[in-house]
Order: sequence, then C-alpha cells, then structure tokens
Amino acid sequence: MADILRTLAAKTGATRLTRSYAGHRRANGITLCILAVTALVAACGGGGGGSGNTSPPPPPVARPGAPTGITVTAGNNQVSISWGAVSGATSYNIYRSTTAGQQGTSVGTSASSPFVDTTAVNGTTYLYVVTAVNAGGEGQPSTQSSGVSPTAPITLPAAPTGVTATLSGGQATVTWTAVAGATSYNVYRSTTQGTQGALSGSSATTNFVDSTVANGTSYYYEVAAVNSAGEGTVSAQAAASGSAATTWRNAKWGGGGYVTGLIFHPTSANVLYARTDIGGAYRWNQAAMAWVPITDGFSAAESFFQGAESIALDPNDDQLVYMSTGLYDSAGATARLYISSDRGDHWTSVNLPFSTGANNNGRGIGERMMVDPNKPSTLFYGSRTAGLWTSTDSGRTWAQVTSLSNVKMTSDQLNAIGGTAMGVEGIVYDTGTKGTGTATQTIYITVAPDYVNVAGLTSNLYKSTNGGASWSPVTTPVSGYHVPHVVRAADGMFYFAFTQGAGPGAAGPGRLYKFDGTNWTLLASTNSYGYGSVSVFGTGATTRIALGVSNSWGNFAGQQIVQLSDDDGQTWREIEAMMPHPPGVGTYSGWVDDIEIDPSDRNHILHVHGGGIAETRNASSATPSWAGNVEGLEETATAFLATPPAGAPYILLNSSGDIGNWVDTDLTTTPTRAPDKDWSNGFAADMAWSDALYIATIGAANWNNGIGTGFWSGDGGQTWSAFATLATGATTNTGGEASIAVTARNNAVWAPSNTVPSYTTNNGATWVATNLPPLPSVAVGIGRGYHLAADRKNPNKVYAFDSGGAWWASAGKFYASTDGGHTFAVSAGAAGLAPNSFWSTSVAVNPNIEGDVWLADGHAVYHSTDSGATWQKLTQFASIMGANPWPDVYGATAIALGKAKPGATYSAAVYVVGVVGGVWGVYRSDDGGATWARFNDDAHQFGGIGVMAADQNQYGRIYLSGNGRGVLYSN
Repeated sequence: MADILRTLAAKTGATRLTRSYAGHRRANGITLCILAVTALVAACGGGGGGSGNTSPPPPPVARPGAPTGITVTAGNNQVSISWGAVSGATSYNIYRSTTAGQQGTSVGTSASSPFVDTTAVNGTTYLYVVTAVNAGGEGQPSTQSSGVSPTAPITLPAAPTGVTATLSGGQATVTWTAVAGATSYNVYRSTTQGTQGALSGSSATTNFVDSTVANGTSYYYEVAAVNSAGEGTVSAQAAASGSAATTWRNAKWGGGGYVTGLIFHPTSANVLYARTDIGGAYRWNQAAMAWVPITDGFSAAESFFQGAESIALDPNDDQLVYMSTGLYDSAGATARLYISSDRGDHWTSVNLPFSTGANNNGRGIGERMMVDPNKPSTLFYGSRTAGLWTSTDSGRTWAQVTSLSNVKMTSDQLNAIGGTAMGVEGIVYDTGTKGTGTATQTIYITVAPDYVNVAGLTSNLYKSTNGGASWSPVTTPVSGYHVPHVVRAADGMFYFAFTQGAGPGAAGPGRLYKFDGTNWTLLASTNSYGYGSVSVFGTGATTRIALGVSNSWGNFAGQQIVQLSDDDGQTWREIEAMMPHPPGVGTYSGWVDDIEIDPSDRNHILHVHGGGIAETRNASSATPSWAGNVEGLEETATAFLATPPAGAPYILLNSSGDIGNWVDTDLTTTPTRAPDKDWSNGFAADMAWSDALYIATIGAANWNNGIGTGFWSGDGGQTWSAFATLATGATTNTGGEASIAVTARNNAVWAPSNTVPSYTTNNGATWVATNLPPLPSVAVGIGRGYHLAADRKNPNKVYAFDSGGAWWASAGKFYASTDGGHTFAVSAGAAGLAPNSFWSTSVAVNPNIEGDVWLADGHAVYHSTDSGATWQKLTQFASIMGANPWPDVYGATAIALGKAKPGATYSAAVYVVGVVGGVWGVYRSDDGGATWARFNDDAHQFGGIGVMAADQNQYGRIYLSGNGRGVLYSN
C-alpha cells in the first residue's frame, strides 16, 4: 500500500498525502489506504490544466510543550500564577482545582505569564495547572502547583493602651491591655521623659519584668504590639512608680578570710582576679580601687561551688575566664567549671569528671588549670585525685591524659592519706608566643608525692614535648616535696618553689631553684619555714624575684615574710618584716601561699594571707610600705546575726568564724567593739530588749586552744568582761550549733552545742541546768543544738527549738518556758515538724506581740500566736526534691521579723529564706504570711544564705550572711 501511495503521489504531486499518512501513522492500515485512495481520486479529478505545477501545501504545526516553573502567590481574594514561557506558544490556559492530582476547571486564558485568578475566595486552598496553546492546538499540562490560600491583608496592630510601670523589689513590672491580632509586644525603656529609648525586651503576654533597673534612677516605658506585618505604633509613655530598686552592700569588715590565689592577665594591665576558699571569686576594679564579687549570682543550689580551686585566663582574650569550683575533693566527680566571656559578669557551667578541693588543704597551690596560649581552645587541668586532664573544646568536655597515668584514687586510697589529696599541682607551658593556632608542644607539670606514689610515677616533675601525647620524668634537685608554684620568665627560665608541706601556711624546709630545661641552680633555701610561692619580672641577670615565705609568723628583725631579689637570686632582702604598716597591724605573715608581681608594674607586689590580700606599691624602696588590699572583698563566715530594738546605740550584733563577735555601729567602717580581738569563733549573741546596752556573746577562743568562751557588756559593747563561769558543757562543746537568749540585764539562757542549756540570773556567776532534754548525737561529726529565743514583750517567756539534728533523725520539737527559761514544756501542737540540721532551721519572735512566734523547719514555715501551743503551717514554702531523700534546695531555712511597712495589716515585716513556687530566694510578707513577694533577685543570691536578721528602725532593711561573703544588707 505504501508503494502504491508513493506512486500516485509522484504522478499527482500529492505530497500532502504521504505526510498525512506519516502524520496519522497511529491509525490502522486499512483506514490509511481508504483515505489515501479517496484523496488521490479527488486530486486526479480536479481538472484544470497544469496540475503538475501546483505548489505543495504547508506542513502541520506541532503542539507546544508543557510550561515549567509554576509558582503561585496568594493575595486578598485572588491568586497570582506565574510560569516560564514556552517556545511557540501563542496563549496559555489556566486550570484550577481544590484536589491534589486533578487538573480541575479552566479559570481563564492569558497571553503571557503571570495570570491573576480574581475568582479565588479567601480561606480556600487552590492548586493550579497551566497549558500552552498554538496553531497546532493545546499542549501537555504542566505539573500541578503547590497549594495556596488567599487571605485578607494583615495590617499593623494598634498601639497598646493602659500601660503601667511599677518599681518594686529591685525590678520594674510593666503591664498593658491586650491588642487584637498581636503576637508579641516590644517594651522600650528610657531615662528621659518623652524619649522612646532602647528596646528593653519582648513579651508574649501583657506583662514584662525588667530586672536591670538601678536604684535611684527614673524610668519611662513604652510598648508596641507586633504581628506578622511588623511592629505597630508605640503606646503612650508610662513612668515607673513605686519604691526604689533594692540594692545590696557588705557591712564592712575588710577581708577576713583566706584568699587562695591571685591571677593577673599576662598582657592587659589591671586585669586581676582573686579566688577564695569558701567565698567565691572577685575581679579588681582599677577605677574604684576595689574588688568586685563575681559569683554573687550563684544560688543556694550552687553553694558547694562557692569556693574556687583554680582560675585560668586566655592570654589572647582578656574577657575570657575559666573557674573550677567544688569545696572538697573525693573519689567521685563533684567539680564544676564556670566559663565567662565578660570577665565574670555572667557565667555558664559544665560539670567536670573529677573533684576539686577549694577548701581542702593545699588550696593555695596552683594554678592547676591553664589555657594553651597558642591554641586557646586547649586546656589542661591537674586534678587532686584523678591525674591530668585535657579539653580541646574550650572546657566543654574533658578527657583524662592516660599517657601520664590512668589512675583515679579510690575512697580507701584517699582515706589512707588523710582524706584529701594534692595530685597534679601545676601546669606551665614552655612558650613565649601566643595565638599561633598550633598547640604548644613543650609542657611541664608538677606532681605531688601522694599521686606519685599511688600512680607509680618516678618524679615530682614531668615534661611533654608533643603537646601532652606522651610524658617523661624530669629529675628534680629535691624529691618528695610539693611544688606549690612554678613560673616561667620571658627568656624561658623557670623558677620552682619547693616546700615540704602543702599548706595553708606551707611548712618547710623550702627551696627555690631556677631551671633552664637541663640544669638546676639553687637560689634560696630555708629549714625554718616553707616557700609558698614565687613570682618574677624581667629576664636575665636583673630578673626581679619575689619569694613568699610561708608558715612564718610575727614581725621582728631577721624575720622572713617576703624576700626580694633584683639580681636573679644572687642576693636577697626582706621587704615586709619591720617595714611600715597601718597602725595596729604588725605584718600579713603566716599563709603567704601566693605572691604576684604585677606584670605591668614591677613595684606593685601582692600576696595572699589568712585574712585577705596585702600589697606594696613601692617595692623598690629601701623601706616598702604595706597595706591590706581588701576594699570590697568580704570573706567572713557568719554564724549568727541579731538586731537590737529601735533606738539602740548600735545597729547589729555579728558572730562569725575566725573573727569572733562584733558590735556594728557604722556599716561602712570596720567595727571596733568586740569582747576580744584575737583570733576566735563567734557562735551567737543577744541583748536585753528592755535594756539594749546589755549584750551577751558566746564563742570559742582559738587563741586559747579553742576552748569555749562567753562575754558580756553593759554599755553597748564599749567595754567587755568574761563571764565568771561558763554554762555546763560550754568549755569543751565548742561546735557552732549553739545559742544564747537574754531575758533581762544579768539574765540569760545558754545552749552550748550538744548540751542541755543552762540559765543564769547573776550575770554568769553561776549557771543552773534547765529541764530541757539532752540531745543524743545523730552521727559522728554532726553537731546538734537548741535554737533559743526570748519573747520581747514578756521576758518570762523563752522558746527553745530542737531541729532533730539531721534530715534522717527524729522530728523537731518546740518547747516554751514561762519562768524566764528555767523550766520548759514541750509543745503538743508542734507535731509534724520535719527533722533537719541546726543550720537549716530557724526560730524568731515578733517583738511587737507577746507569744507571736515563727519557725522554719527546713522545709516549711510555721506561725504560732499562742506561744507555741498551736501552729499554722504556711503552704507557700516547699523544698525542691531531687533523686536523694534530702532536698536539693531546702524550702525554709531562715526567718526574721523587722519593722512593718507603713499601713500594713501585720505589726512586722516577715522575711524568709526559702522556696516559693519552685524559686529559691528571700521572700517578704507584709500581711502576716498571707502573701509573699520575692525580696532579692537572681544577681544577689550569694551562693546561698545562712543566717538573717531584720532591722527594727528601717522597713525593708535586712542583714544576712552570704555563703562565705560576710554580712550583707539591703537598701
């Protein structure tokens, strides 16, 4: 058939037939034949001459391809559809469906992209298909678009109304009326009325709390609503009203505790940190010439981390600080690393896989942690019980350096050496460069005798030449000594202080050597004292060396405290003993376990001691002058606080560890009124409420073998006398779990720790035992005692609270006396009091109402209005419990009553240290405990709060003990 058609076509010129045949090749053969023959006959019968010269018809037009790149954009009751142009297309058909996979119906035709579907309805989801059209017809459909829903246009939200701002408790609370359609709100703060100011923060609700307000500053707030279209118009401005923000200050003592290390940044002048054993850490403020606490934001849950074992600084970044914390070492992993990128203003933390001992023996040794100056993401840490550790991710994770040793001391091994270890004591990089990006290869570490023995090492000094991958022992000139400090001079010379004792007050013999990597040269030695520390300035023959002589006490000719050499140890002179000191101060001798020459001032030399920091700023003088450098640094451990009645000639009674009992008459100056200014522990103090000039204090005389003591003053603390006799048990039972209650001049009840209380009616000439029951021990080493309190309106009433002694012991018991504390009766209505330690419980009386007593049993607060016969348990306070049977954070530990708020419904302001709604802090109630508001803030938590008292003259003023932070008071 094909041949026939080709023949006919050739005779008639019917080329269209062959193309038509080819174009309809999908039809069956018979049909093709019929069509071809019919066409041929028609052509042949066409008549008219010249059919052989007729022009061939034009070829058929191919249909266009399918459009690609279909996009859809929703509008208000319309959708815009776009696509890529198709070659040869003369128009496009647009189809719409509400079902995926179906082409749908036509909604229009367009000569080009885009096409706007104006028949779309808001809220419906549409899918679109586009086809191209030309003379050959409609081409294949495009792929279906994604679904799109047209919506009504979104407008900016209106300005909020009803904006109010209130200042209270150290923060500003801003509220406003909700705006329709708003998804969030921006809050702006200014200190200038009429000016919008900077963005203070955002809130998803109609409430915003600004905790960055400062005392004495006026603030103005504006609020703007936000939705997906953006930020609307700001509201009218609202001035913050209410009481001024609460601020906190230390009642001045000045030092008072052991600063264990001073850490200078090597290149940035005046960037200096002080670490303490129990009182956190401080940063030097050169402008104010004072220390700034940088761990006051630590909460009660972080109380174990309030001591700093080591601080490391990045030589390349003077903002970056690493601080290892944890009070006591163990065989477990109990330490934590705090990291700050703003010099300690804010911290993040990670748990460490070993323990630290910020308050253990040897706490002046170090620094145990160092940042690699060339690759600062790498740190090494010398732990006490688990060898050497390293981090390669800026302290976030740690791995033991097993190439030195994989030994981790067990509890038995730790107990065998006295319960605490020194371990790897120090790290020093042998480099004079920084920031190269390549890890320092040569590193030295010093190792204490205890870890040398348990790990089977052979030297107190090890060296790595490959960045810590392997270690080799280095022979030292003396063995079996501690190396409390080692420093590297700029020329690569090392200076090693060797001493036999770990400290504090490192005992001798002591030796000072310099080391060039091969040879040791003896520079100084003593058999009488120890060498606790060394620092250098300069290089070569004129290197200045400051040597801290430890365990040397006193101020006399020939005494050694700070030895100075200006010729690289060839000659020495003493620069502290017999030199100028403040009046009344001999020297700052004893625990000179860290000494530092200021890297930016060779004449400025500082050293630590048991009471803080001492310094000279004219070290090159023939007679350098010395003074304490403790402004702003407060590290006393407060055991008890008491405030007198309104109008008394003093402000506060302070009983603290190590410094004894004191009477404060001016919170801004160091107190001078004390029964004994020698080293002693103060346990408690009280005054007669009707005669506040009569004061009684109790404690232990550390200067007299630690025996118990008691003193009284009849003139407000200006003069003192010791009690003629002591209460039974007071001489030998010298734990801090003790108290005293004064009912009137010459009348008191004294409860020594672990002892039946006694009373006196003749100013201590004699003491008679009360009928209170003895307190059986709950465990070895855990003290127990009665909390005593006198009723201020009726001095015949005295209250006694036995806390039980420990969380696992018997329930707490409350007792009341109506004969001045001679005999007591137990309260049947006090059933259900939780057992807890002496230190986590408290009792206080309302000085304005007889029989009005408050009690904190560690978990909850109780209130009695009938001298303890019956009690109401307040439901707001509750402990935070974790996996242990004891609380992670105790719910109510300290309570105090002070001057009432003007117009308040209750006669006293009540303050409680505890947990409300899962948040720990200081809480105040002005309505007798019906409602509570937090009084402190997260920046002022002080690592936990121990004891507290409230002022009777000034509403809103309380006094409290931070964890090793001395006495703080609110403004």
